[in-house]
Amino acid sequence: MASFAFQKTEIEQLTLITPLFIPDERGYLAKHFEAEVFAENGIAFTLAEELETKSCRGTLRGLHFQRRHSQDKLVRVVCGQVWDVAVDLRPRSPTFGRWQGFCLSAENRRMLYIPKGFAHGFLVLSEEALLHYLCGDRYDPDSESGIVWNDPELAVDWPLADGMEPILSQRDRSFAGFAAFRQEWKT
Repeated sequence: MASFAFQKTEIEQLTLITPLFIPDERGYLAKHFEAEVFAENGIAFTLAEELETKSCRGTLRGLHFQRRHSQDKLVRVVCGQVWDVAVDLRPRSPTFGRWQGFCLSAENRRMLYIPKGFAHGFLVLSEEALLHYLCGDRYDPDSESGIVWNDPELAVDWPLADGMEPILSQRDRSFAGFAAFRQEWKT
């Protein structure tokens, strides 16, 4: 039987995962999570919440994080395609302030494990996209925050067509930059 594939990234603990997928003439069987297999690959993940979001082309959500109850996440696209970005906000990390982006789609079936201590965001590249999240801690609206998506210091390379402005929530537009985050957290 086929198994999961775990791919290390340039940022420690940020992991790209190809789930178990077995197609046959009837359709397919897919397994997206198995605690023991994940633990054997360095991911000790305990499920606290399950979320789903649907967005149209050009929607950019992020870059979100929680000050308390930091959530590790297992993110996958059920329908459509996104550019998924994780920013390392762990102050003692050698990759603090670095980001990585990945194309996640229903077609490539890849998932991204985002450890605690990261900001997360995504840009919808298809007509619409449905994202599924497994979260390792509860949503805490009182500690929810973010960094503005186009912060020049982080310089996330969002794949926006020339002149295209993303569709943003008012909250996402109002986030401060990375310098304000560093000052607040004294990093």
